[in-house]
Amino acid sequence: MAKNNKINNNIANKDNVEKNAEKYLDRIEGRNPINEALRAGRSINKIWVAKTDQRREQRLYELIVKCKKQGAIIVEVDKDVLEEMAETSRHQGIIAQVSPKNYVEPFVVLDELKAKGKQPFILILDNLQDGYNFGSILRISEAAGIDLVVIPERRSVTADAHVAKASAGAIEFVPIARVTNLATFIDRIKEQNFWIYGTEVDQAENYQKVDYKGSIALIIGNEANGMSENIKKRCDFLVTIPMHGQINSLNAAVATGIIVFQAVEQRNS
Repeated sequence: MAKNNKINNNIANKDNVEKNAEKYLDRIEGRNPINEALRAGRSINKIWVAKTDQRREQRLYELIVKCKKQGAIIVEVDKDVLEEMAETSRHQGIIAQVSPKNYVEPFVVLDELKAKGKQPFILILDNLQDGYNFGSILRISEAAGIDLVVIPERRSVTADAHVAKASAGAIEFVPIARVTNLATFIDRIKEQNFWIYGTEVDQAENYQKVDYKGSIALIIGNEANGMSENIKKRCDFLVTIPMHGQINSLNAAVATGIIVFQAVEQRNS
């Protein structure tokens, strides 16, 4: 068995891996999210790969080699074991156990941005619950150059495997902060001359007619209930997306994308 043709020399072959022992450690699934985690310098401790001839799938083989070089333990498992471990439906034959997502300290980030003469544009997610929405918002944020995404510590989706997959790797490049109390955080940034924009369905201004210049925070509400009243009353502006169909709502990620890119275009003009 030629050493240079076999990655399996250093693979721990297990028919019975612990399916639940590491269930609650941070994991990401799929080739692109794992590739982006490596590119961002995130530490990968272990990967599980489906038993197959990886050399026939060149991209998967190359990814396994990258993980091995970085120091990851490689565990080969049966496909049905991988299916049971997976939290998403598209693991693509590989799951990685990674170091926890490093949340940032929000005011350190804001101070650094202002020291560079930048007027920050941040997103605040008010008790968002859906991982796909969160991942999509992170993907939008990375594409639009959002400076910071803020979520509450409790009653909110976190940066888990579903989010990582939905973000298509963007989770590795967008600063995310968790704060104890959103209302207190908003009060503090208002003291730093931030303008606060909230998304609302009714009794709000057309998002295309609002001035987005300066240091701003855009608040995205909960999928079912929108912004809480305690957060809404702290907004300087409420904005809405006019709709002309029978269903007068968009999901949180779609609405975020529409408003964010309108704001970015205006801020860059």
